Amino acid sequence: MIKTDAVIRVMLADDHRVLLGSLKMLLERHGCEVVGEATTGEAALALAAKVRPQVIVMDLEMPGTGGLAAAHRMKQAAPAAKVLILSAHEDESDVLEALNEAGAAGYLVKRDAPEELVSAVRAVADGKRYLSPSVAPILLNRLRNPRPRGSAGASPITLREREVLRLLSEGATSKDIARKLGISPKTAQAHRENLKDKLSLRTTAEMVRYAIQHKIVKME
Repeated sequence: MIKTDAVIRVMLADDHRVLLGSLKMLLERHGCEVVGEATTGEAALALAAKVRPQVIVMDLEMPGTGGLAAAHRMKQAAPAAKVLILSAHEDESDVLEALNEAGAAGYLVKRDAPEELVSAVRAVADGKRYLSPSVAPILLNRLRNPRPRGSAGASPITLREREVLRLLSEGATSKDIARKLGISPKTAQAHRENLKDKLSLRTTAEMVRYAIQHKIVKME
């Protein structure tokens, strides 16, 4: 187990370069060593295998392979690394999917990052779970009082489906999606059909419009 007073080797993965710079300054000011920075999921996987960080701070929504898929595949690329998810989303289902499906050690909401990032990194480096203060009470309430996925306030689509929708909106085919997310083409196509059913959409153009309206795809 890593002691909290030891220098922690941290890798950052986020497609916002200004945010990367701010996070790096904050961590280094508090004695952490930032050993690498990546702006896509693919780059994060390749870099982690080389620099062997103890903690990876990973944005959920990056171009190409998203944070959810990258976090899941990080077990093979850098098995000793702990992944701390950094996200703008606070929905309970997103948190549960990141922790359970992707195997993340923690979940930090971006607006909490300036105050909580260093504590979060130290916690996951010590082998603990970390939840952003704005998320923890909501998640605890969700665990005590489960509700149907389609109820008010719940996201209509999962994180995995959001990754698929983002890639579709960027022009990816089912084969492209399968390769980027590490799933089979059949599974990628199934996600595509599930999205149409859930969102009552018929064409790819309608799915792209939905992604733009709900800020799932980033417009330059």
